[in-house]
Amino acid sequence: MSDVDQLKALRVRIDSLDEKILELISERARCAQDVARVKTASLQPGEEVVFYRPEREAWVLKHIMELNKGPLDNEEVARLFREIMSSCLALEQPLQVAYLGPEGTFSHAAVLKHFGAAVKSKPMAAIDEVFREVAAGAVNFGVVPVENSTEGAINHTLDSFLEHDLVICGEVELRIHHHLLVGETTKTDKISRIYSHAQSLAQCRKWLDAHYPNVERVAVSSNAEAAKRVKSEWNSAAIAGDMASTLYGLTKLHEKIEDRPDNSTRFLIIGNQEVPPTGDDKTSIIVSMRNKPGTLHELLLPFHTNGIDLTRIETRPSRSGKWTYVFFIDFVGHHKDPLVKGVLEKLADESVALKVLGSYPKAVL
Repeated sequence: MSDVDQLKALRVRIDSLDEKILELISERARCAQDVARVKTASLQPGEEVVFYRPEREAWVLKHIMELNKGPLDNEEVARLFREIMSSCLALEQPLQVAYLGPEGTFSHAAVLKHFGAAVKSKPMAAIDEVFREVAAGAVNFGVVPVENSTEGAINHTLDSFLEHDLVICGEVELRIHHHLLVGETTKTDKISRIYSHAQSLAQCRKWLDAHYPNVERVAVSSNAEAAKRVKSEWNSAAIAGDMASTLYGLTKLHEKIEDRPDNSTRFLIIGNQEVPPTGDDKTSIIVSMRNKPGTLHELLLPFHTNGIDLTRIETRPSRSGKWTYVFFIDFVGHHKDPLVKGVLEKLADESVALKVLGSYPKAVL
């Protein structure tokens, strides 16, 4: 068989497979509609139907990746199935998700990675506004950054948990790649100002010191805002990601300029619904301890004794008094697990205050 004949046969096979894929996706979408009807019909008076189940979505993605035999890698397969689930869920009820805007930020990218493109995303001007939108019921969920692998904790997010009674429903880990972007009118040999968010400037500090040591660095509210400004200035550049580059029509003068190649940001999904155990969960808590010698040892000892893996611990000033602090702790396990439940009961007895922020599925990728 000639090469031309082989190509023709392969294209015929691809067309046939595409038709089967479409038929199966449509069948899945009809099942999603049936799920919505069953849930609605089984409601008791005063109950609200819950269409989005984080634990179910996490299980589906993990199951699909376990079945995956290639040639597409797990990340790509998970992305494809996330979009299918997002579109099917939109047939039941389109989710509304608030995030730290404007459009084109890494928070926006985290929304799309976790929920898919079929959600109705709502950009907010500040992290606290995201919390308020969720608390008021104006949106179903919010997405907020909580820590970066290079620069550490996002304090505005931690402080917002002290002020709002919301539940952490999930987490997203996003690999952060920064690019130096310029506009159509930028004179690249005359750049005298570089815009970006303060965190991004910090994450690219060494690169900037080596390549643009004498250029002014201007911190703005977001990387997307930086990209907007560059559109109308001939002597400036912006540090931002792929979404901002595409959204605002900018060119990458230099790619992947972050100081650490593994630079990642972790985001939290905040909402009002508790998430049942999945068997692969994390829990976040806030603890306020009495100010006395050995306090930190008392706090950590129950976790060590019971073999519970702590994944993060941060301190923030308490709102209750001068030189008093609260501890933010993430650990492996669900607060309904018997072992974890026992540890939390012990901490509650020894602490001034203990608040479970939520238990949620670990980030899939």
